[in-house]
Amino acid sequence: MFKNLVFSIFLSGLMLSCSQKNNSVVETKEKTEQANDLIKETSPYLLQHAYNPVDWKAWNTKSLQLAKDQNKLIVISVGYSACHWCHVMEEESFENDSVAKLMNENFISIKVDREERPDVDQIYMNAVQLMTGSGGWPLNCITLPDGRPVFGGTYFTKKQWTKILEDMSALYKNDPDKVIAFAEQLTEGVKNSDLITINKENVEFNSDALESLVNVWESSLDFQNGGQKLAPKFPMPSNLDFLLRYSFQYENKKLEKFVMTTLDKMSNGGIYDQVGGGFSRYSVDDRWHVPHFEKMLYDNAQLVSLYANAYQRTKNESYKTVVIETLEFIERELTQEDGAFYSSLDADSKTKDGELEEGAFYVWTKEELYTELGDDFELFKYYYNVNATGKWEKDNYILYKTKTNSEFLISNNISEEELNKKLHNWKTKLFKVRSKRQRPRTDDKVLTSWNALMLKSYVDAYRVFGDKAYLNSAIKNAKFIKENQINEDGSLFHNNKNGKSTIEGFSEDYAHTISAYIELYQVTLDESWLHTAKDLMDYSIVHFIDKESGMFYFTSDAETNLITRKIEYVDNVIPSSNSVLAESLFKLSHYYSNNEYKNMAKQMLSNINNQFESSPSAYSNWLSLYLNYSNPYYEVAISGTDALDKLNEVTNYYLPNILIAGSTTESSLPIMENRFIEDDTYIYVCVNGACKLPVVNSKKAIDQLLK
Repeated sequence: MFKNLVFSIFLSGLMLSCSQKNNSVVETKEKTEQANDLIKETSPYLLQHAYNPVDWKAWNTKSLQLAKDQNKLIVISVGYSACHWCHVMEEESFENDSVAKLMNENFISIKVDREERPDVDQIYMNAVQLMTGSGGWPLNCITLPDGRPVFGGTYFTKKQWTKILEDMSALYKNDPDKVIAFAEQLTEGVKNSDLITINKENVEFNSDALESLVNVWESSLDFQNGGQKLAPKFPMPSNLDFLLRYSFQYENKKLEKFVMTTLDKMSNGGIYDQVGGGFSRYSVDDRWHVPHFEKMLYDNAQLVSLYANAYQRTKNESYKTVVIETLEFIERELTQEDGAFYSSLDADSKTKDGELEEGAFYVWTKEELYTELGDDFELFKYYYNVNATGKWEKDNYILYKTKTNSEFLISNNISEEELNKKLHNWKTKLFKVRSKRQRPRTDDKVLTSWNALMLKSYVDAYRVFGDKAYLNSAIKNAKFIKENQINEDGSLFHNNKNGKSTIEGFSEDYAHTISAYIELYQVTLDESWLHTAKDLMDYSIVHFIDKESGMFYFTSDAETNLITRKIEYVDNVIPSSNSVLAESLFKLSHYYSNNEYKNMAKQMLSNINNQFESSPSAYSNWLSLYLNYSNPYYEVAISGTDALDKLNEVTNYYLPNILIAGSTTESSLPIMENRFIEDDTYIYVCVNGACKLPVVNSKKAIDQLLK
């Protein structure tokens, strides 16, 4: 309906989706030496704009009040450091003196790092999607002085952006009532979109209903190339993790094969860095060949967990290699000395000629490869498709595998041992050469939610592979969060840069930190992590809960600068904060025998139940929680001096439907009470409030779980 309400300038063809690009040469100006207010910020993305001639402000109370005092429209421009088209628009428009003059005279311009302020991004992305039917970054929204949106879009050329600025400023000066009327209607649309109400029905979560939902989902899956059908292709780890679990519990070989096909195609594709490890954000084509080269912490964190789980299920050594190489990339490129993790690597880097180009750091010419590999080049080019299949643009090639190692061994008459030796030598040589190139820029801000995802991935890698270095990294990061990001009042900070935290945490920070601490407890049996998780949950309930629906707002009750509070419940590349919180409430209810948590988790899932059928893939983490109710879910309590040894034996198996508790001494944790016996270590397997006979042999406990 909002598209029909947009007045003439909105219908002039100025709105672009993020996929529309203009490659025309655009006039730019040298950066001025005078810094704007962004020079005071810590975000690398904001600092990149500190010397623009645009008089950028940061999102804060002072900037918003300035717009009201001067009765000026606000330009809210949202992007992030690794966003290629954000940099293009900066060069074309925001570094241009004539554009800056228009913005400075007629608007209060606010630059927002979407990763620092996902709350602001969420509100104005919602508005742009209502107006245009799509969204993306850069996100550019024009609002009234009080922040209510009136116009928006994504990438604009200099010519388009100039016309928008001129038309909007003229319209607000000449007919402000018209602008205000539209803003009122659009703001109501933002407030009323994606509302979740309490479901008072007694929902029965059953396995047949879940099976029907997955059958609907199947129609959108690409069984040949993996992932969802069509392009671009995003990894979507939460989707794959659910389908892996579902295929195991339902013994669905077709879906299990789909998950493995997807993992194989991704790790063989250009989306995976064949030389240095780690995944790019997505593939622009439907075969995982050409990536959008930015590397995000949250993608790599979740993919480490996924590949570790897949290895545990299949014992496929290639999945283990992916985990090892990706964690080496994380340690080398995105890890601080204190154990915190940076956010991303940019898509762009400089060529030999000093030009900034997407993917320049990662691609190769035939001449470069032949020079480094010599006689091995012939074999290498068949393995990585240095041919028409792997060619990208400007005579550059993206290393891209289309054969499994087994197929390659047969067709090239080479032994597995010899191939592995060659692979190691090739990667070592090319990594050394590549390290001499100018690296992509690092966004070195630390985000609590993404760090928690990475913490969980190290826990998963340790659980599956038993490497103590992974556990040490997990504990080091957990301590960083606990010591630096948790305030004395129990609240969390969202960000950290150079030891400075400036933004209060969002529900995503609480959700992923709580989840990670629960997982850390399950491999260490250190109850302090579990108690901290409970404390954070209790804080979340007090400050984030919507008392009418039982869902969690994205922002706390202390946030007052936004036009509304939104509830995040759709599982995207990162699972929604509400689905993660509901899952943790479910687990904590078992640990602490807490009926309030138990009822809250079930109510939250019930609230979302009617949403599933429209798009099951948008609720994958919710469906994983659904499995806990519809199918057997086991408590496994291990009590005794050898509890950690027994724990390692139990977790050697892929068992996604268990909750681990344990102690080497007497414990007051409700789930562990009265289970400690001095001279023996017992394993207690319980389901739906009924416990099987305790056993001392871990194999017998596994048999109880798999019956």
